[in-house]
Amino acid sequence: MKTNTMKNSLLLLLTAAIWGVAFVAQSVGMDYVGPFTFNAVRFLLGGTVLLPFLMRKPGAVHGSAADRTETRQEKRARYRITLTGGICCGLALSTASLLQQKGIQSTTVAKAGFITALYIIIVPVLGLFFRKKVRPLVWASVALAVVGMYLLCIRESFTISRGDFYVLLCAVVFSVHILVIDHFSPKADGVALSCIQFYTSAIVCGAGMLLLETPSWQAIVSGWMPILYAGILSCGVAYTLQIIGQKGMDPTVASLILSLESVISLLAGWILLGQTLTVREIGGCALVFLAIILVQLPEKKKI
Repeated sequence: MKTNTMKNSLLLLLTAAIWGVAFVAQSVGMDYVGPFTFNAVRFLLGGTVLLPFLMRKPGAVHGSAADRTETRQEKRARYRITLTGGICCGLALSTASLLQQKGIQSTTVAKAGFITALYIIIVPVLGLFFRKKVRPLVWASVALAVVGMYLLCIRESFTISRGDFYVLLCAVVFSVHILVIDHFSPKADGVALSCIQFYTSAIVCGAGMLLLETPSWQAIVSGWMPILYAGILSCGVAYTLQIIGQKGMDPTVASLILSLESVISLLAGWILLGQTLTVREIGGCALVFLAIILVQLPEKKKI
């Protein structure tokens, strides 16, 4: 059991590492193509990578004709939920990703990683609209995150940069994306849901690409490395690793490991792009990361 837990923890750590470095790929990709083109190709690749997993069909169902009819009805219901959920998730994912890409054009990889990670705090706060109880620890984490965001993003003239603002909006929409997944995933096929959301995102971004940008095959080929990384590794591979790694893991522990994505994005931006942060911004990162850890601590059981 301990061996499986260690294995799953390592898989989740690898997932966080892939997502953290993906911020670098997203930043470098903007040197070649626009945000709509980058995401359109990225999500198209991500959905295509998952197709082989959908080809694995379960065996035939044995039983009476009534059982088989009931099973077919259940399958149809699940397919409808999966399709609806995939489209809704795709709309949220494409919006969040476009905001993130737009923000990364004018902010650092490290700041984008930490601001995006605020979705871990925003999710329980948005839960208030669904009458879900919010623990006092969450409010303490929100307060810490606000101070951290001030140090990280707000300038001396009390203004926030456009890039930071876009990424902050991205964190809010990613929170909505998580809540949508939480609503549909229990009744849907996980891999199919993800595949549909990727293709939906590709269609949305593709429409924007054709209307607002002037994509060229040469530009896409020139930026093949960051695009392939973001599409195949960040979307397809990392998603699959997350599904495998979270099986049997405590959700709090899994979330904590995945939140290391923000730290890895800072290191990746520093090592690969030479991006540095001021002492003030590093202090802001530390407070944001502390808030992310606090919000995931389990609630004490009442005796």
